[in-house]
Amino acid sequence: MSAMPYVNLHPVDPAAAQGAQKEVLDFALKQVGFIPNMYANMANAPAVLSTYLHGYGLFRSESGLKPAEQEVVFLAISQVNGCNYCMAAHSMIADRMSGVPHEVLQAIRTKQPIPDAKLNALHATSREMVQTHGQPSPATVRAFLEAGYQERDLLYIVLAIAVKTLSNYSNHAFATQVDERFAAYKVD
Repeated sequence: MSAMPYVNLHPVDPAAAQGAQKEVLDFALKQVGFIPNMYANMANAPAVLSTYLHGYGLFRSESGLKPAEQEVVFLAISQVNGCNYCMAAHSMIADRMSGVPHEVLQAIRTKQPIPDAKLNALHATSREMVQTHGQPSPATVRAFLEAGYQERDLLYIVLAIAVKTLSNYSNHAFATQVDERFAAYKVD
């Protein structure tokens, strides 16, 4: 899937940002330590970046999912949505920070069966939630619950989908370039 960038959309230069753009970029800088290209683009509509950062933070802190599980969810959503930027970023986070086993990350990236039953159920549910617009089959939900997840976890997948929709769609609109720190994890 190729992105069709809109001609008039350009990243916000953090050094020149003012008002709400500056506030949200300063907040992002404090959280992440740098301004990813995606954030500079999203800052064109400060409410979009602010909503993304808020929802992302809540998913990370309140979902109850382990960091590796969170990455599996983000990767599944981004893959279905065809967001190569988020695939690269979350692959790097999965590999270097969140403890996703190498063979699980490779299976996700190459669209192969995941060799961990619980993570496979989480990935399948997350993918199907996006593909069916939030209407997974009873069999998928049953497999998800039998893998050890709870019904409330489905709502946190909904939160992750909302957050990733903001980032995935923004990246499509801007044809966001993968940041250098994620470049080793680019996907085709």
